[in-house]
Amino acid sequence: MSSEERVTPTNFIRQIIDADLKQGKNDGKVATRFPPEPNGFLHIGHAKSICLNFGVARDYKGTCNLRFDDTNPHKENIEYVEAIKKDVHWLGFDWDDRLYYASDYFEKLHDFAVELIKKGKAYVCDLNAEEIRQYRGTLTEPGKDSPYRERSVEENLDLFARMRGGEFEDGSKVLRAKIDMASPNINLRDPTIYRIRHGVVHHQTGEEWCIYPMYDFTHCLSDAIEGITHSLCTLEFEDHRPLYDWFLDELQTPCHPQQIEFSRLVLEYTVTSKRKLTELVDEGFVEGWDDPRMPTIAGMRRRGYRPEAIRDFCDRIGVTKSDNFIEMALLENCVRDDLNTHAPRRMAVLHPLKVVITNYPEEQTEQLTAANHPQNEDMGNRQLTFSREVYIDQADFMEVAPNKKFKRLVSGGEVRLRNAYVIRCDEVIKNDQGEIIELRCSYDPDTLGANPEGRKVKGVIHWVSAKDAISVEVRLYDRLFSHPNPDKAGEGNDYKDFLNPDSLRTLTHCYLEAGLADARPGEVFQFEREGYFCLDSEHLTDGKPVFNRTITLRDTWAKIEQKGAK
Repeated sequence: MSSEERVTPTNFIRQIIDADLKQGKNDGKVATRFPPEPNGFLHIGHAKSICLNFGVARDYKGTCNLRFDDTNPHKENIEYVEAIKKDVHWLGFDWDDRLYYASDYFEKLHDFAVELIKKGKAYVCDLNAEEIRQYRGTLTEPGKDSPYRERSVEENLDLFARMRGGEFEDGSKVLRAKIDMASPNINLRDPTIYRIRHGVVHHQTGEEWCIYPMYDFTHCLSDAIEGITHSLCTLEFEDHRPLYDWFLDELQTPCHPQQIEFSRLVLEYTVTSKRKLTELVDEGFVEGWDDPRMPTIAGMRRRGYRPEAIRDFCDRIGVTKSDNFIEMALLENCVRDDLNTHAPRRMAVLHPLKVVITNYPEEQTEQLTAANHPQNEDMGNRQLTFSREVYIDQADFMEVAPNKKFKRLVSGGEVRLRNAYVIRCDEVIKNDQGEIIELRCSYDPDTLGANPEGRKVKGVIHWVSAKDAISVEVRLYDRLFSHPNPDKAGEGNDYKDFLNPDSLRTLTHCYLEAGLADARPGEVFQFEREGYFCLDSEHLTDGKPVFNRTITLRDTWAKIEQKGAK
């Protein structure tokens, strides 16, 4: 859909921007930014922010910067930087030449800190972190002044210069803003704006600095330096807005961006805390940050989600001022809707049962034509090999039908092989344990593209030719957690207590139609009657390709959730 065709529902942020433009504010410009800290992989919550910031810039013909708020070098690295850039691009957005790092402004930020000291608005404090917490007070009790609060401007300038020079140990001194220790907003009680960090190699600045600015100080000033007009952030920063504005009011900045908060994305059956996601990775509960069960953008990409589905999801949930709990089913429906339209069809047998067609010539094969998509002729056709031996799914055969609804193959019954012939089961072969290992069937050669005369065959099942089918491993991924809110699932419970034991099942002997040998990593197909699957981008198992289940054809969790609600 082109930008002219796109219908974007309004929201309170767009209403604010519309009012600003009407008043001629910011010279009619709209400039946003997406400012991740490079200390982990992006997740579905970040996708909402990416779509919002870049989407607003696109729709108002403005700009959106990608800026890394890289002020915490002991938790950040270049791997995360590159992963984030890849994720933003994959979602369909581009920052053009506007890639920035907060570390680009370290010298300017230092100068701003000096300006505050000279104004008597910042001081060097010798309290340690625990003492600062004690002095800060509580939500109901005011804080008390640091004994170092009244140092002279000259002494503070000297001490701050010596901090930069590397004279003091980590934690021995910090630079604090001098605001109001009795403020009802605890964020205004002389927040720390610089701390000492020795022995850290920053991924951009190396060992040039041993003092690093805090996020609250850095973020607003970086916005101002870049000329951001609307600084969009999640609701947890609402209480930080007075501090955001205080720094900008006290300092001589190029502009004063407006901070606007919106609700975080809280998605069922997931956790998005970076600490918890890191635990899942480090403790081996998942394969890595890109595990297809993870709510990371990298994980969803590897699982086979298309960026169009995620953007659609972000559009559907909208932008509000209050936190909301989003059903996982909504995301999954967006994925299904997208793949139903765009995924070509293929046949795959995940639990194979051999069928020998006894009246089909042993050495004969033929090529049958099948549509790539039943509703989209533009996707063309493909050729299927038909031969004497085929595989069907074990679930598509029972010796005796359990009920009238069973429309698949039974002993002595008929069924149509999709895009091929009608076959009849004549004999069931079992092993010594009584397990069915093979079916002997016959086919009706007059039923290719035609119904058999004098009888009606209701069932249609999928199959693959044993002659050229490819053997693969299939990984059946499902929701990582079994509880809709693993973070708040009752006192005494850890979120990891609700890890879904069936979030991954591995099938090692599956057969796919031969054309899937040419599948590209990440390419998604509908395996007919089974679900949507993609070729894994990371693995071969014993030389076999690995296909990941992206999502089932239907919401299998709906019944589970209904039972749980009773």
